[in-house]
Amino acid sequence: MKSAIIGYPRIGTNRELKFQTEAYFRKEKTEEELKQVGKDLRQKHWEKERDARVDYIPSNDFSFYDQVLDTAILLNAIPNRYRALNLSPLDVMFAMARGHQQGDKDVHALPMKKWFNTNYHYLVPELSDPKEIKLVGTKPFDEYKEAKVLGIETKPVLIGPFTFLQLASYQEGLNKNAFVQPLIKAYQQLLHQFDTLGTEWIQIDEPALVYDLTEEDQKLFTQLYEEILRHKQHVNVQLQTYFGDVRDVYQTLQTLPFDAIGLDVIEGVYNIELIKTYGFDQSKVLFLGLVNGKNIWRNNYKRSLDIINQIKPHVGEIVLSSSSSLLHVPYTVKSERHLSAEYVRYFSFAEEKITELHELSQLVDVTDVAADECFINNQQLFENARTEVDQHVRERVARLTSQDFKRSPSLHERKKRQQERLKLPLLPTTTIGSFPQTADVKDNRRDFKAGEKTADAYHCFNKDKVKACIKWQEALGLDVLVHGEYERNDMVEYFGEQLNGFIFTSHAWVQSYGTRCVKPPIVWGDVSRRAPMTVDYATYAQSLTKLPVKGMLTGPITIFNWSFPREDLPVKATVAQIALAIREEVLDLEEAGIGIIQIDEAALREKLPLRQSDWHTNYLDWAIPLFRLTHAKVKPETQIHTHMCYSEFTDIIHDIDAMDADVITFESSRSNLELLQTLKAVDFKMAVGPGVYDIHSPRIPSVPELKTTIEYILSVLPIENIWINPDCGLKTRGEKEVDQSLKHLVNAIQFVRETIVYENV
Repeated sequence: MKSAIIGYPRIGTNRELKFQTEAYFRKEKTEEELKQVGKDLRQKHWEKERDARVDYIPSNDFSFYDQVLDTAILLNAIPNRYRALNLSPLDVMFAMARGHQQGDKDVHALPMKKWFNTNYHYLVPELSDPKEIKLVGTKPFDEYKEAKVLGIETKPVLIGPFTFLQLASYQEGLNKNAFVQPLIKAYQQLLHQFDTLGTEWIQIDEPALVYDLTEEDQKLFTQLYEEILRHKQHVNVQLQTYFGDVRDVYQTLQTLPFDAIGLDVIEGVYNIELIKTYGFDQSKVLFLGLVNGKNIWRNNYKRSLDIINQIKPHVGEIVLSSSSSLLHVPYTVKSERHLSAEYVRYFSFAEEKITELHELSQLVDVTDVAADECFINNQQLFENARTEVDQHVRERVARLTSQDFKRSPSLHERKKRQQERLKLPLLPTTTIGSFPQTADVKDNRRDFKAGEKTADAYHCFNKDKVKACIKWQEALGLDVLVHGEYERNDMVEYFGEQLNGFIFTSHAWVQSYGTRCVKPPIVWGDVSRRAPMTVDYATYAQSLTKLPVKGMLTGPITIFNWSFPREDLPVKATVAQIALAIREEVLDLEEAGIGIIQIDEAALREKLPLRQSDWHTNYLDWAIPLFRLTHAKVKPETQIHTHMCYSEFTDIIHDIDAMDADVITFESSRSNLELLQTLKAVDFKMAVGPGVYDIHSPRIPSVPELKTTIEYILSVLPIENIWINPDCGLKTRGEKEVDQSLKHLVNAIQFVRETIVYENV
C-alpha cells in the first residue's frame, strides 16, 4: 500500500518561523528574508517526507499565519478596509490576522475561532460582495512549482468551498447562497490551472462534513461539487475529511466524481461501519486515516492492521494516511534529549508518524506478520500496562457523591455576601490574569531550569516582579488585581509540572495560532496534587495591597484538553482526578484569605463533540459537574470566577450558566459582542466580563472606542452584572501597549461611571 499525510507542521523544528515572523513584525527582518525562511522550511519538510517514503506529499499546507486566511486571500475575500491600507500582499494578510494601527490607519483584526475540536485557531473569512469572489492568488501553484523544481511531485492541499462557506461570516443581508456560483467558478479555475501544470493529484479538505448536516447543507455540498467537477480533466481530486465521520453524506460521496475520498477512522470510528454497511466505490481510492494526527502515542500496528483487514473486502485501492494534518503534533521525538528513553519510546510525533505510515504500508503485504521484527518491536509497547495505578487517587474519585458537585447557597445570596466582603465599585475593572512575559522574566525561568540560578534567587526575582505589578495596577486604577503570573511558563504546563501524573517535553511545540506556540504536557498516569501550587505567590501579592487580588488557577477540563491525553483511561476519569487536585488548591487559597479565585476553563468547548446529538451524553453531562467539583465547597463569600477564550458559546449558554461560578469573563471583542444578546435572552445568572478589547492584536484601543463598547454592553445587560476587562491574558503583549491600553480602559470606565452618577442625580 501507498502512504500519505494530510499536512505537516510548519513552524520549524526550533520554531524558526515564529521567531523570524516576530522579528519581521519588529522590522528587524525584511519581507524577502521572511519569505526565504518560509521557502527553506518548505524544502526541508518536502525532503523529509520524500526521504521517509511518503507517496503523497502535500504542498500548500504551509502558511505564514493560517490556511483559512490564505484561502480567503486566494479567493479575493479581502474586506475593503484592509485593501485601503495600501500595504504589500504579505502585510495585508498580517493586518487581517493581527489588526493594523499606524497614523490615521486603524483597523481591527478578523475574528478568530477554534478550528473544530483542536487548540488551533483560524481567522474567520468575511464575505461582503459576491462579485469580488474570484481566483486571484497564486500561492498553491507557486508552492507546487517550487517542489517540482526540487524533483518532488506534491499533492496541493486546499480548503474546500463547502467548509469555506460554513466557516465564513456574511455582511448583513447576505448568506452563503449568494457566493455559491462565484466559488464554483473559482474552484473550476483552480482545477484548470493544476491541469495546465500537469499536477497529478490535488486534495480538497472538507472537514465541515463531519458536523450534523441539514438537508440544505447536503444539497449545497452536492451542488458545489457536481458543478466544480463537471469539466474536470486530468488532475485527480481527493476529497479529504477529518475529526469525525461523514454519516450524513457518505453515500453522496460515492456518487460524486471524486477520484479518492479521505476518511478518518480514529475520531471518525463510525466511518468503518459506513464502509462495511454501504460498501465503497471500487473506482475510487480510499485514503484511510489510521495514524492519529492529533495525539502523540505510538500506533498499535495490530489494531491498525485489524482495521485494514476489516475494510479491504469492501474497497478497491487503499492508501494509508494520517487521520488529520500533523499540524497538531510536535516535529520529532529526536529533540527530546532530556526525557527518559522509557517515556520516549511510546511517543510518535510528526516525523515518527510518517515512518509509522511507511512501516504499516509494508506490513500489509507481509505473509507472517507475527514473525516480523518491526511488528514484534511495536507490540512490545502494548503487551503490559504502561503505568502503575494510584489506588488512593482512584478511591477518592470513586467516593464522590452528588453533594460534592453542589454549591450553596443560591447565586443571589452569594452575591450579597460577596459584596459585603469585597466592597467593589459599580462596573469593577480587572484583567484576566497574566501580565507581559518580558525578556528578563523568560531569562529568569531559563536560568533556574538550567541550574544557573538558585531557587531562592528565582523566587526573589519573581516576587520583585509581583510587587512591581501590584503597584502598576494600583497606579492604573484597576479594582481587582492579579499577581501577574511571572512564575508561569504556560497556564497548563505550570500546573502539570506540580501534579503527579504528567511528564514534560523540551521541544514539543505545537502551533496554536499565528506565531503563538504551546508545549502541551503529557498525561502519563493517575493525577494528584503534591503540594500547594499557587498559594505562596497569591498571598504575597495580597499582602502588598488593600485591593482584592485574584487567586489564579486553570480548570481541570482545560488542563486535560490542552494536554496530550493518555489513551488507556476514559477521559472523564482523568478529568475527575485533575478536578480533585484543583479543588484542594481552591480550598487552600480560600483558607489563606484569598477572596476571589478564578478557575479558567478556556478550553471548555474544545472537546465538545462535533455532532450535537453527542454533546451532553458524551461530554457536557460530566464536564460541567466536574468544573463545579472544583469550587462547590467554598464559602458563600468567596467569589469564584471563570474565563473562556476564543470559541462559540451561544448554543451551550445554559450549560455555562450551570457551571455555577459567580463571574465569567470571555472573549467578545473579535466577535463584535454578539454573545450579549444571547445572555440577555436567556436571563443569564452569572455576572459577566465581556472582553472590551482584543489582546491578540498589537493595536491599542482608544478611550472613545472603549467608552462606546462599554455603553453598548450597558444597553444590553444589567449594570450590576457587568465587569470590565480585556478579553484574555496579557502575557504575549508588550509592557508599553498594555500600560496604554489599560489606562484607556480605566479612563473610559471612569467617564462612564461619572456619566451614570450625573444622570442619576
